[in-house]
Amino acid sequence: MGQYVAPIRDMQFLLHEVFNVTEELKAMPKFEDVDADIINQVLEEGARFTQEVLFPLNHSGDREGCHYDKETKSVTTPKGFKDAYKKYVEGGWAALACDPEYGGQGLPIVLNNSFYEMLNSSNQAWSMYPGLSHGAYECLKEHGTDEQKKLYLPKLVSGEWTGTMCLTEAHCGTDLGMLRSKALPQADGSWLITGSKIFISAGEHDMSENIVHLVLARVPDAPEGSKGISLFIVPKFLPNADGSVGARNPITCGAIEEKMGIHGNSTCQMNLDGSRGWIIGEPNKGLQAMFVFMNAARLGVGMQSLGLTEVAYQNALVYAKDRIQMRSLSGPKAPDKPADPIIVHPDVRRMLLTAKAYAEGGRAFSSYVALQIDRELNHPDADVRKEAADEVALLTPIIKAFITDNGWIATSEAMQVYGGHGYIAEWGMEQYVRDARINMIYEGTNTVQSLDLLGRKILMDNGAKLRKFGEKIKAFVEENGTDEALSEFVTPLGDLGDKVTKLTMEIGMKAFQNPDEVGAAAVPYLRVVGHMVYSYFFAQMAKIALAKEDSGDNFYKAKLATARFYFARLYPETAMLIRQARSGSANLLALDADLF
Repeated sequence: MGQYVAPIRDMQFLLHEVFNVTEELKAMPKFEDVDADIINQVLEEGARFTQEVLFPLNHSGDREGCHYDKETKSVTTPKGFKDAYKKYVEGGWAALACDPEYGGQGLPIVLNNSFYEMLNSSNQAWSMYPGLSHGAYECLKEHGTDEQKKLYLPKLVSGEWTGTMCLTEAHCGTDLGMLRSKALPQADGSWLITGSKIFISAGEHDMSENIVHLVLARVPDAPEGSKGISLFIVPKFLPNADGSVGARNPITCGAIEEKMGIHGNSTCQMNLDGSRGWIIGEPNKGLQAMFVFMNAARLGVGMQSLGLTEVAYQNALVYAKDRIQMRSLSGPKAPDKPADPIIVHPDVRRMLLTAKAYAEGGRAFSSYVALQIDRELNHPDADVRKEAADEVALLTPIIKAFITDNGWIATSEAMQVYGGHGYIAEWGMEQYVRDARINMIYEGTNTVQSLDLLGRKILMDNGAKLRKFGEKIKAFVEENGTDEALSEFVTPLGDLGDKVTKLTMEIGMKAFQNPDEVGAAAVPYLRVVGHMVYSYFFAQMAKIALAKEDSGDNFYKAKLATARFYFARLYPETAMLIRQARSGSANLLALDADLF
């Protein structure tokens, strides 16, 4: 069904020409030996694995879905998934960006990020199994005891065991302070945990020998709300001291959800009936520890929609060049055929370029954030680590919400290119739309991300993190503002930067009088800031493309054309969004609930 070719050339452009990652990595002793050849080799091998092993399973996995056995409470993944996972483990892909101390390859997150885009383009549902494992690895590495790290991390790094995050309960979604799962202490230092969790991605499956669940629950006498939540390791099979699997732990799958998309991944209802677990960190401090996992998941969901944007664009482009229908309004472009390929029509081009621009903007943005994570975790200078950490905190909700919003727009436009064939399952496009729509909801809805950005990441520190990022934009504008060739990119970037500053101050002042102003403005505000970020990266890419436009490499001409389309057709959305954000809360709250 369809095709997928990993966009290696664009990834190399970003890593080597825009962000100069090899130079950045030299400042981090852990990565000083990572050169361009290593990066390119990993990208090429990653492309081969995703194109040849995973992509052929995407459509069939969606049609087949997962199978639940009520008697054994087990889940079987779609045909080919288990074998593909075996190849993934054998290829060392699970260990790519993990610490060599636990068997990892020690490569940077920025490289792993590009590989994960390929995984998600080729098969998002399959990719969620190992993707969640990496989040569990990061959480345990950061907050686990030495004994826990020694026991669990090598297995997660090798891929022999997979991981999940068990947060949500039926009566509470994002509001985790309402959760009811209980943990009772035992004499041997373990805990017995009772409760039910829902929407647990990859909660039960047949791909690995053990599943390591990270579970939120309350200990006795815990404070109410989010301050009374603890985090526990609850393995499917209790591990023996030598790392082998032992007795079955009573954490079981009660059912798998019937979803609109992502059918190849088992979304489980998990029941804990006195399941044995071990606390991670201190009691009642579990939410802080789980945020490592949750933030990794939010970045991962952004990458899921970036992957869908790319693969949907690629297939719509092939279709548009092949499908003939009507004649060009300016005269026949294929006079030897009964009609012209639909790519000659202006609005088909608009749809294709929308997907292309959102893919390339999202790729640049996510690559930059991944590099900042590498700096946060590995740079020897504490000030650099702090600055990078602040940027990652600021940009994480934008990664999740803006990229998934754009993924929904892009996959919908790509499906539209197909006309009636777009909603026919055999073409594969409707699957991307269904999957993309889910990404806007889970791991914190995009409204929650918008509230996090405006309320927590910006207003709570009086805009300090945003100003620091704005200083980078201002420096770029000042450095390139006199270059006439760049003015079509730099001028709107500088203008939007000023408008974001004014808008932030205005909302902040209103919020002092009425906190509902934050909730009313948050969603359009996030999209405005998202466009500011994309404008910044498109301007950087355009600068390089302009310098190399006459090199004979058409890649740069295409990049420049995409940047111009972005500023002409997508960037202007900010004017409407700013007006929406400024319109206040009264138009939303004036109508009494009974009158709806």
